[in-house]
Amino acid sequence: MLFDIKKEERKIFNLIRQTAEKLGFPAYVVGGYVRDRLLARESKDMDIVCVGNGIDLAEELAKSMIPRPKVAIFKRFGTAMLKHGDLEIEFVGARRESYRRNSRKPAVENGSLEDDQNRRDLTINALAVSLNEHNFGEIIDPFNGLKDLEDKILKTPLEPGKTFSDDPLRMMRAIRFATQLNFKIENSTLKAISIYKERIKIISFERITTEMEKMLASPKPSIGFKLLYDTGLLKLIFPEFNNLHGVEIRKGKAHKDNFYHTLKVVDNICRNTDDIWLRWAAMLHDIAKPPTKRFDEKVGWTFHGHEMLGAKMVPKIFRRLRLPMDGKMKYVQKLVRLHLRPISLTKDNITDSAIRRLLFEAGDDIDDLMILCEADITSKNKNKVKRYLENYEMVRLKLKEVEEKDHLRNWQPPISGDLIMETFGIAPSREVGIIKNAIREAILDGVIPNKHEEAFEFMLERGKELGLNSIAKNIN
Repeated sequence: MLFDIKKEERKIFNLIRQTAEKLGFPAYVVGGYVRDRLLARESKDMDIVCVGNGIDLAEELAKSMIPRPKVAIFKRFGTAMLKHGDLEIEFVGARRESYRRNSRKPAVENGSLEDDQNRRDLTINALAVSLNEHNFGEIIDPFNGLKDLEDKILKTPLEPGKTFSDDPLRMMRAIRFATQLNFKIENSTLKAISIYKERIKIISFERITTEMEKMLASPKPSIGFKLLYDTGLLKLIFPEFNNLHGVEIRKGKAHKDNFYHTLKVVDNICRNTDDIWLRWAAMLHDIAKPPTKRFDEKVGWTFHGHEMLGAKMVPKIFRRLRLPMDGKMKYVQKLVRLHLRPISLTKDNITDSAIRRLLFEAGDDIDDLMILCEADITSKNKNKVKRYLENYEMVRLKLKEVEEKDHLRNWQPPISGDLIMETFGIAPSREVGIIKNAIREAILDGVIPNKHEEAFEFMLERGKELGLNSIAKNIN
């Protein structure tokens, strides 16, 4: 079968063919680019495998291209990469590789195209397109990957135990592709993941988390995380999330399964945002429910304080998963900590002070917090869902009203510590903090407006109570 080469592809394919022939390196397009083109999915990454030196092929190809692209060389991996328009093209020599029993680094040897296809994770990723003159454009499909594409089936090229034992990350990749493509993992392949799951321990968390994030970035992440749970991988790589699973019944009272509830929340939020960090917040919003679970004879199951404990757990989880420990982590932590607050604002007698405090704490993330709260509605009762959404719409209106009046998003105090010290002629001290906190609380409680003049007068009064005398009267 011939590959349907598009007009924009033909030029680069021909350039690679000519360069490969010049060097005597048979060359092929392999893997994801071929798969995605056959599925009519956009692909901006192209892998070229040659039976020879991939770095030499990339450097020689670049000489024939106008303008001449820069070639990035990764000698440690024997690969090179260059850009052609929107495409990133990576070049590598055909090889065979395998992991030693307890090593995270594969043993790599030069090989043939057949060797290279044998080491692929799935049949649909073992497809190759020849760029050689005698069979240019021919699809080389030794494992019936074309049929698996058509049947929406994922299976390994070789016996699944060997494939997964050689490189355990392939188990994660199989589940990730099932999530991204909504394909079914063939039974013997799925069973092998359960059997060989312990092998995942030799893989670094950076690589594991990359696969998890690709699942989380897909349209319906629940597909992948259910498979991770069913195969036993989740317990090994993300035990806190695994622990959400299950329902306990005591005296006829049961709580909901927080694992499936969380996956529903994540799927809900994926319909509203592509923001991966908001998706992480959805994943982690109830992460502390297992350790805070208690049974109360009168009310049944409770999870008091799970939002606060969950926020404390976020840095530890991010650190272990090798996720960034910067503002992205703090953003997720904030949303986990605040995710119950808007619910309390749905009461009729809610005060402006409560609204101000939420605006003050959430800042510019208030809209994302509301998206998370709305995604957290997973009831199957349509009337209940409708009522919750109407309540949240009321909260949004209250937030907008108070914000327009008090301007508390990303609030900056109208009185600085420097001005307090200058006014009272004091050095940095406990009194400065007391006055700053008093001004903030007075504004949030509505005692004074969020304005400089009123805050200055309040500062003078509070300073006087602390025994401080003003030496400056200028309030500008």
